[in-house]
Amino acid sequence: MAQRSSIINILDDPACNDPELRQSVYKWCHWLSYERRYSSHTVDSYIRDMKYFLRFFCNHFGTHPTLNDIQNLQASDFRAWLANSAQKRCLKKKTIARALSVVRGFFEWLELNNLGSNASIKLLRAPKIPHNTPKPLTAKSAINTVEIIKNDTANPWVAARDTAIFLLLYGAGLRISEALGILVKAAPTGDNITIFGKGQKERTVPILPVIKLAISRYLEICPFSLSPEDILFRGVRGGALSPRVIQKKMQSLRAQLDLPDSATPHALRHSFATHLLTNGGDLRSIQELLGHSSLSTTQIYTEVDESHIIKQYHSHPRSK
Repeated sequence: MAQRSSIINILDDPACNDPELRQSVYKWCHWLSYERRYSSHTVDSYIRDMKYFLRFFCNHFGTHPTLNDIQNLQASDFRAWLANSAQKRCLKKKTIARALSVVRGFFEWLELNNLGSNASIKLLRAPKIPHNTPKPLTAKSAINTVEIIKNDTANPWVAARDTAIFLLLYGAGLRISEALGILVKAAPTGDNITIFGKGQKERTVPILPVIKLAISRYLEICPFSLSPEDILFRGVRGGALSPRVIQKKMQSLRAQLDLPDSATPHALRHSFATHLLTNGGDLRSIQELLGHSSLSTTQIYTEVDESHIIKQYHSHPRSK
């Protein structure tokens, strides 16, 4: 519903007043949703970037842009848009790079469908994004987060739910959206679970016995009646669990365990990959487990592993 609202929002925007442009944007949104099968969150962010792009050129030209207008944009026009994003909207380089990628993708889609093209946007370079290395938890900290949750007796079924979720993040390397998207019928009864990741890309992930046991425990004491097609993890009122609940839980755990701000639910996924690599896991296997499309995405964990090795080396008694 939110995704449909976003599409209606951009189609009703004055910046998308030209009939040909509006029709092209609508078809592009439909393609993102139903052919590329992007998540509603991703489609919403793409639509938002496209809307601000078109709004900028409303002011830039002093009139509503047409499909023909945006095909005739020069490199200087695109640079003016990027500069405005940085200076007036104060967007970070990573956000600007994403917006450029979205708009470039729109023109590529136009060209692929013989609806138009723009050669100038191909000349632009994305802003250089500072390189960030994942910040995993130590093995001890990752295990302690689960133990504290498991031993919470205030609300046993909530504790069982959160234990299962945190084990899926750290013990199976799932994204929080993947864990919270599991259906009851997909709950693991064997040694594997099928996960649908970004772009609905399917992968099979091995499930440790401790994870399977935690999910079974949650299902056993969950107070709500669940059908096979229902979302597995429920909120206290019975609806599908919000990611914000898990984020707030991790925030509470940071205070209890004196963990850094980088200790987020996603950091548990980083910890999963890093600890596998540190203990001899190979990159190709870790890539498959994480659901990365490209090995280069997984290779960033080698930098974490290298820093760990260097830190251990400097702890040698003769290092000083």
